[in-house]
Parts: sequence; structure tokens; C-alpha cells
Amino acid sequence: MEILLTRHGQTEWNVLGKVQGRADIELNKKGVEQAEETSRALESENIDLIICSPLKRAKQTADIINKNRNIPIVYDEDIIERDFGEFEGMRKEEFDFNGYWSYKQNYYYEKAENIRNLFERVYKFLNRLKEEYPDKSILIVTHGGISIPVNCYFNGIPEDDNLLKLALKNCQVTKYGCK
Repeated sequence: MEILLTRHGQTEWNVLGKVQGRADIELNKKGVEQAEETSRALESENIDLIICSPLKRAKQTADIINKNRNIPIVYDEDIIERDFGEFEGMRKEEFDFNGYWSYKQNYYYEKAENIRNLFERVYKFLNRLKEEYPDKSILIVTHGGISIPVNCYFNGIPEDDNLLKLALKNCQVTKYGCK
């Protein structure tokens, strides 16, 4: 199985530095342009299936990438963005954003999704993909927060616990192979 992973295009909340977990924000103009660029960059890729987060920003990105290709799209709750709970819509400077993304510190919150629960959800999703689609090439359209545990699944958790350096930028694509 081969996985191509991309993050949705830019939103206004990205520009404002606000965290957007489950907030259903649409792409802005630049986000649409980024998705169009990614579509062109992926034209030569053989993609059997697109699996997409059900949030608007990811769905719009997947639809733009899939324009003129007619690849089946499956929406999967397991790759919806991390639930930011009480931090939703806040700027990264308004709370301990680095601590929030610390696997070692493993903080629990009143409403926000715990980091290890996020990793468990994404790892189960990837294990399921390996079972269901062993010989397929899959494009996953998701979120920056989901790109972190996907990277760790294939490459391990960094010793320095700096997970934020692993997050994909808007419409950045990376490739992983599984056996």
C-alpha cells in the first residue's frame, strides 16, 4: 500500500493563527489556489482511492484535487482534526500550544482531545487501511494535527518530543509506503 498524505488548503483561521480543530471552516482564496496547485502536482500519480476528513476545508481540497479524475472519495471520521475543545478558535499564544502537542507530557484537558488518544485513533485508522487496502494507492486529505501521528506511525516519535515540526503545511504532500 502507498499513502499520499496532504493537508487541506489555507483558511482564514490559518491566516489569523487561530487553532481550528472541529470548527468547520472553508478554504479561503489562497487555499483554493493551493489545492489547485496540489491537483496539478498529483496529476501523474496513480491514485485508487481518496480518504478524506468530513470537515469542509478537507472536503473542498479533495474535490479540487479530484476534479476531472473521478477517483472514489470516502469520508472518514477517524481523520477529522484533533478536538481542540476549550482552546478552539484561540490563538496559539493564548495557551500552552507546545505543551498541548507534547507526547511525553501527555496532558489531559476538560474538553480537548488528549494527545495519546489522538495517536491511538490515527494508528487504528492506518492499521485498518493496511488490512482493507493492501495493494492500493490512497490519497488521504486531512489536517495538520493528523499529519503528526501519521508521520510518527511510519517514522517513530522524535526523541526531542517536538511534534509540531512534523505537521504538514497547507496542501503539502508527503508519501509513505506500507507493507
